[in-house]
Amino acid sequence: MSKLVAPSVLAADFANIQRDVEMINSSDADWFHIDIMDGVFVPNISFGMPVMQAIKKHATKPLDVHLMIVNPDQYIKTFKEIGADILTVHYEACTHLHRTIQSIKAEGMQAGVALNPHTPISVLEDIIQDLDLVCIMSVNPGFGGQSFIENTYTKVQQLKNLITFKGCDTKIEIDGGVTSKNANNLIEVGADVLVAGSFVFGAEDPIQTVKELKELIN
Repeated sequence: MSKLVAPSVLAADFANIQRDVEMINSSDADWFHIDIMDGVFVPNISFGMPVMQAIKKHATKPLDVHLMIVNPDQYIKTFKEIGADILTVHYEACTHLHRTIQSIKAEGMQAGVALNPHTPISVLEDIIQDLDLVCIMSVNPGFGGQSFIENTYTKVQQLKNLITFKGCDTKIEIDGGVTSKNANNLIEVGADVLVAGSFVFGAEDPIQTVKELKELIN
C-alpha cells in the first residue's frame, strides 16, 4: 500500500483558497486535511462549515476532516452533508467514544481518532478494530508551524504493534511538524499518512514539494 500525503489547508492562503485547493488537486497529494477548531478544545479558531463547503466545491480529492472541538457528536451528520470523507474526533473530547465512532460510520464516513501528545496509545486497545485511522498529534493541537515532538516515533511504534496484534488495517496518520527531514523515519516506524501544512504551503514550489515528499516515502 502506497504511503499518503495530506496537505493541511490550515496553512493555505485563505484569501486565495480556491487557487490553493486547485493547486493541491493538480499535485500528487492524496487527501485534503481540514482542521476544524472551536477555540474551546484548542486555543484557536480555524474555520467552520461555510469555508469547508467552499473547499469541497473545488476539491477533487477526499476530505480528511479533523475535529478539534468539544461535543463533536452534534456535528457528525452536518460534516457528512458538507462533504467529509474521513471524520476524525479527539479521544480527549469524547466521553462515549465507541458510540461516536459508530455514529460516524453510520453516516457512511471513515472514522478516525486523534490523540494529543500526552495521551498514551493504550487508551485505544478496546476500540482500535473499529477505527479506519488514528491521527497521532506530533505537536500540541491548535496552531500550525510548531516543532515536531520526538516522542512521536515511540508512539507510532507502539500503535503499529497494537494494530498488528489486533490484526486490523487501521491507518496511522501523523499531524504536526512533518518535513522531508523526518518523513522517512516516520514511515519506517509505521506511519501511513503524513499531514504537511506549512512545509507544503510555505514552499517556493508546493507542487514540487508534494511530489518530492511522495517519492521520498514510497
